[in-house]
Amino acid sequence: MSVKENLLQIQEDIVPYKPNIIAVTKYFDESAIVEAYNAGLRDFAESRAVEAIEKINRLPEDIRKNSKFHFIGHLQTNKVKKVVGKFDIIHSIDSIKLAQAVSEEAQKIGKIQKILIEVNFANEEQKFGISNDEILQMFSTIRTFSNLEILGLMSMAPLGAEEKDLDALYANVANTKQKLEKIYNCELPELSMGMSQDYQVAARHGATMLRIGRRLFK
Repeated sequence: MSVKENLLQIQEDIVPYKPNIIAVTKYFDESAIVEAYNAGLRDFAESRAVEAIEKINRLPEDIRKNSKFHFIGHLQTNKVKKVVGKFDIIHSIDSIKLAQAVSEEAQKIGKIQKILIEVNFANEEQKFGISNDEILQMFSTIRTFSNLEILGLMSMAPLGAEEKDLDALYANVANTKQKLEKIYNCELPELSMGMSQDYQVAARHGATMLRIGRRLFK
């Protein structure tokens, strides 16, 4: 099936919800981005900074100008310079130290970097992200960094999780977003959650961004 056909099926699967579908192109070359762009997508996600930037630079100029690029990989503080200002949104801010480094780099280049705070509410040791117990305190600090714009939260579910566990996890993330908005009197418009294996559950719980790779490009 073509990317266009896969996209139409995904859109049908998530009716009546209308989250933004982000094409995860980290395992594919720029031809996949071109095909997805021609199918109507305008958001693309990568996780390896150097390879991604090289790939983006090989794209036709009109596609580069009319697309948004998302960084979804784990970001180490020593790689911040490679990412800030090169990607429209960084999904994987998982510590105060990283948030501060991103803000400082953004300040150097005169940018306000849009970010999502990565939460790990499934308490998986191998996953990055801020725990449910820590999020309120960390959010309070991160929002003071002058060159960041916090758009919302990002979460990844455990592979192979049952639907009832996904329901509980995504409901928790959505509730936490609402709690943060109420406590800090702010608006967090984005919830990045849901991938190829669980996007329907995520959409049901208010995801505004679905990060889909395999399901689009299979």
